[in-house]
Amino acid sequence: MRNVDEFDLARSQEYALLATLLVRSPDAHLLNRIAALRGDASPMGLAHMALADAARRTDEQAASREFFALFAGLGKGALLPYASHYLSNTLYGRPLAKLRDILQGLGLEKAPERTEPEDHAGFLCEVMAGLTGGAISAQADAERIFFEEHVARWMGRFFADLERAGSAGFYAAVGAVGRTFIDIEVKAFALPA
Repeated sequence: MRNVDEFDLARSQEYALLATLLVRSPDAHLLNRIAALRGDASPMGLAHMALADAARRTDEQAASREFFALFAGLGKGALLPYASHYLSNTLYGRPLAKLRDILQGLGLEKAPERTEPEDHAGFLCEVMAGLTGGAISAQADAERIFFEEHVARWMGRFFADLERAGSAGFYAAVGAVGRTFIDIEVKAFALPA
């Protein structure tokens, strides 16, 4: 495992939070932890404060219903959080095939109990959490390449869609955090190394 500085640890935690919230609805304990988030006047700080406020205004049952309506339901408010959908307007498309090759090269595979394809936004955030936090051993440039190829090209649009979804309350704030964070990551990765 590589040495991880405080900045990369914070990035890893941000990815891990987004991954958790995209894979399952938050329970009461997680909502309480999110409600305790603090922020500042930066775009990310403001997004964190809005997410904390949204967590204080919801409960486990309401968050579960909202999660189902957004990600599991078939209603008009449902979103498809998959790279293949955003990049090729299909499911199980070429972006997923490319991703599976990259994951194999990193020695990663989807757990058998996971039903979502690997190009799910939550799964990709989990991989980024592992790469930024050092839990996934990879070449020095693997994090940048993975982000540019499998996250940057579509995930900002997904989070913006989540932020604007008509059935989103708590998850609109999740979308704002995700959109803001991905925008910061895009700008940071564009800086000279």
